[in-house]
Amino acid sequence: MRYLGIDLGRARIGLALADDVLRSARPLRAVERRNEAADLGAIGIVAQEYEVTRAVVGLPLNMDGTEGPSARLARTFAPRLASALGVPVDLFDERLSTFEAEDRLRSRGVSSRDMKALVDAEAAAVILQGWLDGRPM
Repeated sequence: MRYLGIDLGRARIGLALADDVLRSARPLRAVERRNEAADLGAIGIVAQEYEVTRAVVGLPLNMDGTEGPSARLARTFAPRLASALGVPVDLFDERLSTFEAEDRLRSRGVSSRDMKALVDAEAAAVILQGWLDGRPM
């Protein structure tokens, strides 16, 4: 099985990939947001290319566990994505995923200037890895 991790941002959508064999998420790429149809199409192309069987969308909860506008956006996007891809889509609490992604990139020596282009895909990998780590082997 192959899994696609998705960090749904306002400007970009970060994508990451993992499978049942390695159980290790890796950043893939980020796509620029345009409109929902184009966004679903871009994710669909990636999902088809990598033969994805399940997707995981980050659910950006507030630190106190409540849901704000970004979480509501993820909740409405997830079923539309499931319909477009024809695979199950799970939501996963992504609190602090961007901070962890930035920390990972800094530890690899990525400059602040170059980080903007990489952080969304890295955040998707953080989300997907957290989801994988919570699943039984």
